[in-house]
Amino acid sequence: MDLHFGDSKPTDEERAAVDALLGPPESSWEGADRSDADLRWARGGREARDRRDLLLPGLHAINDRIGWISDGALDYLCRRLTVPPAEAYGVATFYAMFSVKPRPATVLQVCTDLACAAAGAPELCAGIEARLGLGSGVTVERSPCLGLCERAPAALAIKAGDPVRTAVSAPATVERAVLAASAPDSAPEEPPAALAVPQAGQDGLMLLQRVGVVDPASLDDYRAHGGYTALRRAFELGPAGVIREVTDSGLVGRGGAAFPTGRKWQATASQPDRPHYLVCNADESEPGTFKDRVLMEGDPYALVEAMTIAAYATGAHQGYLYLRGEYPRALRRLEHAIAQARARGLLGDDVLGQGYAFDIEIRRGAGAYICGEETALFNSIEGYRGEPRSKPPFPVEKGLFGKPTVENNVETLVNVLPILTMGAPAYAAIGTQRSTGPKLFCVSGSVERPGVYELPFGATLGDLLTLAGVREGLRAVLLGGAAGGFVRADELNIPLTFEGTREAGTTLGSGVVMAFDDSVPLPRLLLRIAEFFRDESCGQCVPCRVGTVRQEEALHRIVERTGADAAGDIALLREVGRAMRDASICGLGQTAWNAVESAIDRLGAYE
Repeated sequence: MDLHFGDSKPTDEERAAVDALLGPPESSWEGADRSDADLRWARGGREARDRRDLLLPGLHAINDRIGWISDGALDYLCRRLTVPPAEAYGVATFYAMFSVKPRPATVLQVCTDLACAAAGAPELCAGIEARLGLGSGVTVERSPCLGLCERAPAALAIKAGDPVRTAVSAPATVERAVLAASAPDSAPEEPPAALAVPQAGQDGLMLLQRVGVVDPASLDDYRAHGGYTALRRAFELGPAGVIREVTDSGLVGRGGAAFPTGRKWQATASQPDRPHYLVCNADESEPGTFKDRVLMEGDPYALVEAMTIAAYATGAHQGYLYLRGEYPRALRRLEHAIAQARARGLLGDDVLGQGYAFDIEIRRGAGAYICGEETALFNSIEGYRGEPRSKPPFPVEKGLFGKPTVENNVETLVNVLPILTMGAPAYAAIGTQRSTGPKLFCVSGSVERPGVYELPFGATLGDLLTLAGVREGLRAVLLGGAAGGFVRADELNIPLTFEGTREAGTTLGSGVVMAFDDSVPLPRLLLRIAEFFRDESCGQCVPCRVGTVRQEEALHRIVERTGADAAGDIALLREVGRAMRDASICGLGQTAWNAVESAIDRLGAYE
């Protein structure tokens, strides 16, 4: 370890922000007043190094209080955690929500990604910047997807202070966005999560049955509607019995990889190395994805219960919920739910009086799409740059903190509740033989009723779009988000299953369904996808770091009709795309070419 601190000093506010998280320093080595301690020795150095995982929360604490991270604040945080400042700087500059340069206390993030771009985000940005002008005390940032696609266009205002204040404007107008930035406490309250669920209250729903029906703040209301029945059933079955039920149900991961959940749990539970960890991946950042946000905002106790069951089955006693930093309401709802569950004996040292100890800690992301990859997420929690690790070893062997770890996303975990309450055979009877159970789909774009829909596997794309009210003039549908693929308007009979979309030459992904009509310029849409991957590449491996840049450059030339002819650039795109797909370390680089390739081959995008 090589520590080189600078001469910059933290302000009292910056010091207070760090101390509120870590407690007061105990020695001059950690930044205490030298009159009270001796620099010749360091007390608690090993303990401080063991707290490296508090680097990301510490950066959040400073950024939330001040609005940016100064050299003095970073140095002070590094002293407290004995982290080399160069490493901490690398972490701080990795995330889009942090700034190491002075900026106003208020940041207004305006989404310019696919759904919002189609809904007029460029004009919205221009109008906001013209209204605010210079010297407004507000920084306007063009942001990737904010996970509010059903209410596009969207904006998120963050005003630093103690406490930090946030306001969401969606659907945003110039007036609403400026109000959210200038007076977040006076901005209109967000609509309830149920408005994002057009099916809310309908019979037959399994994953969305409580959204819009149950008060998300009330544990008693959750229990009155079947809450914690599944956990009691889990304790009756025992860990092996729970894993057997999940395996027999045929549940596979809902994040896109579709790996059998029961096999992952069994592999983790069988590892002799201890402790085991559970990580819930709630960092959904795929453009067009917002289902996990709706579940967390509308039914937070379901996720707490599901995480408890998963941890019990796999022998974990500590769980981490890695929550997307752009989800302030989900954060508030989950903090409240965890506190209530802990107070009522549903988390803690003796869950439900069964002698089983488990607790959940929320860790906030800070704007990095790559942290949706499980090993990048582990690095982020541990206080390092969110860069993927090479596999093997796999997370079930060496995951978070080098220990066996099971990682699932929100939708996957919530599926465990109906599996245990209705039984594996009944659950497996839903859907198809190879894709069992219900699936959540995030529908946005050129539809009358955008939102989260629940359908059994096997329904067709046309069935889903009929429910959402697809508009006339449909040109294309993007399945799976930016990492997915386009299908034509005459291919709506594709079955929405993992095997069905694969046979059709596309992907189901995490359940993104974005419809685009003739009013959306397809070349500009593809260029936005390329810009997204260029920005979000972590830069660790050459194929992705260079390939995403070359892909964007070629698409720029095609759109602007400069440089080489389109045929030459398309040939270059294919070559670069193959290299990224074959040689990139993780799924970001491997899928960065998918949507562009499908648009060229299926839609004739540049003909």
